[in-house]
Formats: sequence, structure tokens, C-alpha cells
Amino acid sequence: MVQQPSNPHDLPADFDHHIVMFPTRSTVSFPSDTQVRPASRRATAGPRARIRTRVIREVAVLEVANRLSEVVEELDRVIQLALSQGPRGVVCDLSAVLGDVDPVAVEVLATAGRHVRDWPGTPLAVACPDPKVREALRAHPLGEKLMVTASLFSAISAILATPVLSIERLRLAPHPTAARAAREFVTRTLMALRLGRVIPFASLVVSELVASSAIDAGTTIDVAVVWDRGALRLSVGDHGRAVPDQQPPALDLRGRKLTVVAGLARAFGVLPTADGGKVVWAVLDAARPRPSNSPHVSARERQEALILADAPEMVLPPFKD
Repeated sequence: MVQQPSNPHDLPADFDHHIVMFPTRSTVSFPSDTQVRPASRRATAGPRARIRTRVIREVAVLEVANRLSEVVEELDRVIQLALSQGPRGVVCDLSAVLGDVDPVAVEVLATAGRHVRDWPGTPLAVACPDPKVREALRAHPLGEKLMVTASLFSAISAILATPVLSIERLRLAPHPTAARAAREFVTRTLMALRLGRVIPFASLVVSELVASSAIDAGTTIDVAVVWDRGALRLSVGDHGRAVPDQQPPALDLRGRKLTVVAGLARAFGVLPTADGGKVVWAVLDAARPRPSNSPHVSARERQEALILADAPEMVLPPFKD
């Protein structure tokens, strides 16, 4: 296995909450075998803007077959749409890029590292045979968050070597009681994870996300919770009716409800999905408690706290809707 060149799970110590356009792994629908899927119509509309999307072992592979400078902005959008489907990871394959790569395009591509920085847990790799491009990506402050390899095989191998996160999901009907059901679901999940101190904040955040994102859409509501190395990730997704040739509308990040979320979360964002819906997500700090030396804490409680604090992740049994 090729080792990951940098740790995509690390977050800078001075990271403050801010708004970023980024999805969550709210659904998993990738097949186990290789399958070729067409990219969006906009991404494949002409010979000068070709990005082909396929799936290899649950890893989304985005193949660029034109000049990077002509497709790099659209590539970032395709990256986000791929991430919103909850893949094992995403690879930008530059093996077939035409001509010399523009340094400006490389810098734009490097900014895709913000996805790993803001939402750790879904690795993002770039496969490029040009050593100068690889060096430039690794030198960029955000590019260093990416897995940069010389081949598609090594990129997929590096992604498959990363830990698999356990994600708890709940599907709800668009009913006024949806927010309460989401709060109860989050409470149960966090109690099982021994993250009781975060429950009041997480319950409020998920309630506001449900109210802001899903009820007005009138579709089923997908709530997801995942904990990864001190970061609690909450997401709420709705679904729309995909219309050919129609781009998803711009999403409004303003409003009282999302202002509340911004005050509690260290980062949050919203992203249109391929089916015309959207995913709204938030990340909260949620460190597991360290063992206590208090004489009022039993030896069993101290042992449990020590085990939970040192565990890289907690795998819960599947939740039944």
C-alpha cells in the first residue's frame, strides 16, 4: 500500500468557524465494482471541457482529458458533487491532461485541499505523472492536505489505506415533528459515543439544520452523524427533482437559523446535490473526556474513559429507521 503523504484528518489549532461550500458523506450508493458514470452535462458539454467520472472500489475517480486551465473551476464543482454522494474517497486523475499545466491552474486545484481541512475523514487525492505539478501541489498550504501521487493506482491504494468512518443515519418524512425526531436521534447516538457534553449544542444545531434545509423542500430528510478524532459532523439533506440542463439554484446561507448554527459550529456549509436537492452540514468540536483522577469516579468508569479516549473511532451497530 502506498502511504498517505500527509494526514488529511488534522485540523489547524487556530481553526475558527467559517462558511465553506462543502458537502458531507450523507449517503453511500457506490457499487463495489468499477462502474463508469457520466459526469454532469455541463462538465461534458464539449470537447474543451471533459471530465469523466467513474467509480473504482467505492472511490470516485474524476478523469480530466483536456487542458487543466480550461476545466479546473468545473473540476472543483464535480469534486464537491462526488463528495456529496459519500464515496470512500475522491481521486482527480490528471494522467491524460493535455499540454503543459498552467501554474495558476495548479494553484486553483491545490485549494481543493480546503475540503479535507474543513471536513476531515473523506480523503482527496490527485494522481499526476508530472513531478513539477506534484511538487507545486505539496508546497501549497492547502495542497499539502491532498494525497499527491504519480499514478491512479497509487492514489486509490492510498485512499483505501485510510480508516473507514462509521456513519449513523436516519431518514425522516417532511413533517413538523422532524426536528424533534432528529434531536432524539442525535441524543441517542451521542450517548452511545459517550459524548454527552456535546448533546445540548448538537441537538440545537441539527434542529436548526432540519428547519432551514429540509422541511421547506417537502421531500424526505436524511440526517447523518459521524464522529472523527474530536470532530462531530452533522448533516441534513433533502432531495429535489433533477431537470435536464438545469443547474441547481444558488443557496442562501443567511438567515436567523443558520446564524445560530454559525455561532455554535466551527465550520458549516451547504451544497447542491445532483438530484436538485441540497446538503447542509456543520462541524462541532467534540473531544472525548479524558480519564478522571477524582476519588468519586470508580475504577471501571476511569477504565472506560481511558478506552474511549484512546480509541481512533467508535463503530456502532446499524441504526434502524
